[in-house]
Amino acid sequence: MGEKSIGLGGVRIVGLISDTHGLLRPEAVRALQGSDLIIHAGDVGKIEILDALRDIAPVVAVRGNVDRLDLPETASAGPIFVIHDLKQLAIDARAAGYRAVISGHSHKPGTSERDGLLYINPGAAGPRRFKLPVTAARLDTASWSVEFIDLA
Repeated sequence: MGEKSIGLGGVRIVGLISDTHGLLRPEAVRALQGSDLIIHAGDVGKIEILDALRDIAPVVAVRGNVDRLDLPETASAGPIFVIHDLKQLAIDARAAGYRAVISGHSHKPGTSERDGLLYINPGAAGPRRFKLPVTAARLDTASWSVEFIDLA
């Protein structure tokens, strides 16, 4: 499946979540409350996770490397590009007009900026992997600032 695209019209707070692997923690649901849009950057695990997130806000989701769900490999929401594994990014997102790239896969939360493009990995919100933190994030599109939220 190709890319899915939606606009950002009126969206200020974007909840970011990834790598739930079939587990939607109550802490994640609380952390995403108040989001105008939720982006799930793959490895969802179960369609019920996306259904529960849709009870909070509209959802844009991509397929992760272990997903067997019928989801696109990439998606966009206005100036935000979404892909599960950043190493698979095959476009020049900045040249394509994107402001941010959201990815998952590594389970490591982090943000960086290169050439005016913001890269965000909200970390993993599902089962703990090794000693990595369990996190989600919120992106404020007014300032393009990111807040990471510890879930465990």
